[in-house]
Amino acid sequence: MEAVDAVNGTLAAMRAEFQERMAKFEAGHSGTPSKLASGGTSSLAQDYWAFKRFIFDALECLQRQMDFFVRDMDALEMRGRRKMLLIHGVPENKNENTAMVVASMVQEKLKVDSFTTSDVRRCHRVGSFPGKTKPRPILVKMQDVDTRDKVWYNKTKLKGTGITISEFLTKTRHQVFMAARNRFGVANCWTRAGHIYVLGPDGVRHRIASVTELRAIGEPAAVPEQSPAAVPERSPAAVARRGKRGATKK
Repeated sequence: MEAVDAVNGTLAAMRAEFQERMAKFEAGHSGTPSKLASGGTSSLAQDYWAFKRFIFDALECLQRQMDFFVRDMDALEMRGRRKMLLIHGVPENKNENTAMVVASMVQEKLKVDSFTTSDVRRCHRVGSFPGKTKPRPILVKMQDVDTRDKVWYNKTKLKGTGITISEFLTKTRHQVFMAARNRFGVANCWTRAGHIYVLGPDGVRHRIASVTELRAIGEPAAVPEQSPAAVPERSPAAVARRGKRGATKK
């Protein structure tokens, strides 16, 4: 709630200063059209531009405060998802027990024999029942972070099975992650513990949390066009030798 208090304090200070400046402006120019007509316009212009700068500065300050607020709320929400994972591609049955489905998959595919349904705090399919289309992902919340990490770091064993595991990102982080993948490619973007990492064109790993930080990485490296391989020209002597060999074979 510290971010909320900071926003409220900033807004209160902005409101007080705005009222004070407007009161001074009205006191200096109200009911005196002669001042405005005879040399008072210069002072009026200065007051106007000062007021305009103040408004822009105030709006910029408000935007920064809101950015901090949104980031803090997003981080808080992500911490609440620390024990959660999304499992994609697991075959679905209408009357299934998802906890048993998850436990069976982890034991058979990830080779974690110690994993049982007691390690699952809660789990369910995400979305409405699709019928005969592809299965819905399973959202799983583990009993503790260690169990969650054990499943997460064994996910490479799922290669070739059609099943994948991803972190349950917040809406904001999911949008940033998808934008990063579209820009730099799937192989250069990944998540760990809810954080988004991007391998930039400079070969440096960047940790990002917003689209602004994504843009700051720079443009992805351009792929050079593949020109057709040049065929070396054969010398007249080589052509003559080739002709002699052909004549000998005949």
